[in-house]
Amino acid sequence: MESPPKRSARMTRLQKLLASAGIGSRRQVEQWIREGRLTVGGRLAHLGDRAGAGEEIRLDGRRLDLELAQREPEQALLYYKPIGEVTTRRDPQGRPTVFDRLPVPRRGRWIVVGRLDVNTAGLLLFTTDGELAHRLMHPSSRIEREYLVRLRGRPQPQTIRQLLRGVELEDGPAAFDRIEPSSAQAMPRSDDVRNAVFRVVLREGRNREVRRLWEAVGHEVSRLLRLRYGPIELPRDLKPGGWRYLNESLIRALAEAGASGGRPGRDLVEDGANSAPKTH
Repeated sequence: MESPPKRSARMTRLQKLLASAGIGSRRQVEQWIREGRLTVGGRLAHLGDRAGAGEEIRLDGRRLDLELAQREPEQALLYYKPIGEVTTRRDPQGRPTVFDRLPVPRRGRWIVVGRLDVNTAGLLLFTTDGELAHRLMHPSSRIEREYLVRLRGRPQPQTIRQLLRGVELEDGPAAFDRIEPSSAQAMPRSDDVRNAVFRVVLREGRNREVRRLWEAVGHEVSRLLRLRYGPIELPRDLKPGGWRYLNESLIRALAEAGASGGRPGRDLVEDGANSAPKTH
């Protein structure tokens, strides 16, 4: 009886293998498996399957060249998301997406680190490194996210203290790490004296968490802008719809951000990498 072909001793879970090659994040790969879009050696992939880099792995029938992908260096960039764009690759309603303006990566595909809702603007990070994206988004990393928020109305001091202590949301308790008043001029179209502007910091990425925290204490958020994600800050001279590559030192800083809490850094982008927004 003919013996089955020998398989590589270095077998890795399929989602980790593809994420390490920059094909997609672990979450994306798991979704592809659930949707029946991945095959390994001609067989439909299942959650929990393991594979080696030399195996025939196909996505929607197209063979993935993991070894070629791994020879290209990883990339990362920051993007100034405008209001009105959605943080998905395709939108059933035909709205513009954050991927529409990005340059073509050298390898794999861009993976977005976290999300911003359609009515929120500001900093988004993208990387071709699926493992890095997974670490940055994992709840255990507790990376700081900083926002500029404009409120309808002016909260009392006891309201600020309550938000720092914590409030109960429908998906569990939540709190801001810091809340600092900011000038009205820092937020576009915020000169109305009935509005208040704050810089807030938290270490979670739950859906609409900043808005829900303020709503829980009776204040509607009229404008929200993300200024920082870990050590990466939104450049002041970058306009909505613009992007910049991150240099190697900042990519390394991102990789270490989970352990450090991701405080602000300098030398954020490569020299000469400032790009004007692409047109649709």
